Amino acid sequence: MKRLLLAATLLLPVPAGAFAQDNPTGDPIVQRIYDEGMRRSQAAKLAQVLMDSIGPRLTGSPANRAANDWLVRTYSAWGVPAKNEQYGTWRDWTRGSSGLRLVSPRARDLEATMLAWSAPTPAGGITADVVALPRLSEFADSAGFARWLPSVKGKFVLASMPQPTCRPDSDLRYWADSATYRHAAALRDSVTAEWNARATAAHVNGRTLPALLERAGAAGVLSNAWSRGWGVDKIQAARANGVPSFDVACEDYSLLARLAENGQHPRAHATADARLAPRESPVFNTIARIEGSEKPNEYVMLSAHLDSWDSGSGATDNGTGTITMLEAMRILKQVYPHPKRTILVGHWSGEEIGEIGSGAFTADHPDVLAGLQALFNQDNGTGEVDSVQTNGFVDAAPALARWMSRMPADLTRNIVLMMPGVAHNESTDSDVFDCQNAPAFFLTSSDWSYGDYTWHTNRDTYDKIDFDNVKRNATLVAMFAYQASEDPQKVSRTRRVPPTDPSTGQPMRVPVCRQAPRSWAASQAR
Repeated sequence: MKRLLLAATLLLPVPAGAFAQDNPTGDPIVQRIYDEGMRRSQAAKLAQVLMDSIGPRLTGSPANRAANDWLVRTYSAWGVPAKNEQYGTWRDWTRGSSGLRLVSPRARDLEATMLAWSAPTPAGGITADVVALPRLSEFADSAGFARWLPSVKGKFVLASMPQPTCRPDSDLRYWADSATYRHAAALRDSVTAEWNARATAAHVNGRTLPALLERAGAAGVLSNAWSRGWGVDKIQAARANGVPSFDVACEDYSLLARLAENGQHPRAHATADARLAPRESPVFNTIARIEGSEKPNEYVMLSAHLDSWDSGSGATDNGTGTITMLEAMRILKQVYPHPKRTILVGHWSGEEIGEIGSGAFTADHPDVLAGLQALFNQDNGTGEVDSVQTNGFVDAAPALARWMSRMPADLTRNIVLMMPGVAHNESTDSDVFDCQNAPAFFLTSSDWSYGDYTWHTNRDTYDKIDFDNVKRNATLVAMFAYQASEDPQKVSRTRRVPPTDPSTGQPMRVPVCRQAPRSWAASQAR
C-alpha cells in the first residue's frame, strides 16, 4: 500500500496567530472556517453535556434517545434542520446500581461492573459460592465437561482466564531486565495456552460459555476482559440473558480465581439493579442538513456514531467523533450557510452492534448513495487526524490532496493519504457506504492509548478528551466539507481491483454489504 505524504505536511506547523500568512489560495471562507473552529470552538462545552450529563448511550436505551433529542434541539437552536429517523427497534435496558462483595474467606468490596443487558438479581441480592472452570486434567473432552456442568447450579462461575499478573507488559518491559521480562511473557503465554486448551476440549468460547452456565443453573457469570492497562477492562455485553453478569477487575478476578483453585472456598454477594423493558423500543439516527444551493441532490456527508457501550461515558468511542461532526456543522452554518451541494450529517446509533443504524440509512436513502460526493467518518478516539483511508477508490487521493492543498498547513501537517488503499472492513460506519461503491473515507486519528485505555472501557470518560485535537479535527472536517461541496468535479467511484493476499495467494476478499437487522429479535434469528 503506497503512502502519499502531502507537500503541505512538509511545512513547519503554523501558529494560530500567523494563519493570515498561510491561506494558500487566499480564500476568505477558508479563513473564516479556521477562525471560527480554532478560536471560537464550542467543542468542550458541547462534549461536557453529552458525556457528563447524558452519559453513555447504549443502543436502545433511554440515554441513547436522550442524546438523539439533545442533538435535534442543539441543531435547531443553530437554525440547522434536524430530525430523528427511526429505523427499527432494540432492547431497552436501563442500568441501576450494582455491586459485588467477597464475604468469605475474608471481606472485601470487589471492583466489578454489571455488563450491558445483564439480568438483575432478586431484591436483596444473591450470596453464593464462587467456582472456577475445571482444569484440563479434570476432564478429557466435551463429554467430561458436560458431566461437570451440573455442579455449577446455584454458584457464581468464573468464565474467563485469570491473568498471572495485572501489571501491563509495557511496565514490565520498562522495569524488568531481559531475563525477567522473558519469564513474565512466557508465563502469560503458558497460562493463555492452557486456558485455550480447556476451551477447545470443552467446545466452548467466550460467547457460548455464559449461556451454557445459565442453562446449567449458575447463580451468575463472572468474567474479566482486561484491556492490558492499569485498572482498565473492556465492558461490553452480557452473554447470558437470565442471570446477572459482571466484569470483575483484573486484580479482583485473579484473587477470586486463586481462592477457588486453591480450595479456599470463596463466597460472594452480588446486587444488580437493572430494568429491561417488556418490549423493544424505537432506535433512531439523527440527521441534520444544510441544503445545497446549486446541486441539492448531490451530497457531502459527515459521519460518526452516537451510541456507545455504557460503563464509562462513551467519550472517545465515539463522543469525540460525535462532537467533531456537530462542531463542524456549527462552523459551516456560521460561515458557509449556502453550500453548493447539500451537506448532511449522520449521527448513527447501533454502530457498536454491527453498524445497523448507518446500514439502515443506506437502505432507506438510495438517493443519498447515488448523489454522494464524499463521506467523512471519524471513529477512533481523541487524537489528531493523521491519515485518510481512501478504501480502494483509485481516483480519490488526488481529489483529497487537491482539497487539502487549499487548507492551512497546521491542519494537514501530519496527515497521510492511504492510496489507493483497499476495500476492507474497518468495523465502522463508513463501511456500509463503501461496500456499495459510494465514496466514504475514514479519518483515522493518532492512537493516544485508545486500544488499551479508552476503547470500550470503563475509563472512557470526559477527562480523556484532548480538546486541542478535537477542535482541530472539527475545523479540518468543516474544510473538507467546504472543499468537497465547492469542487466542480465529482469524485470518481472507480474501485481498485483487489490485490493478491500474500497469506493465501488469492485476491483479497472484498467486504459484502449485509442487510441491517431492524430489531434485536431479527438479529437473534440470523
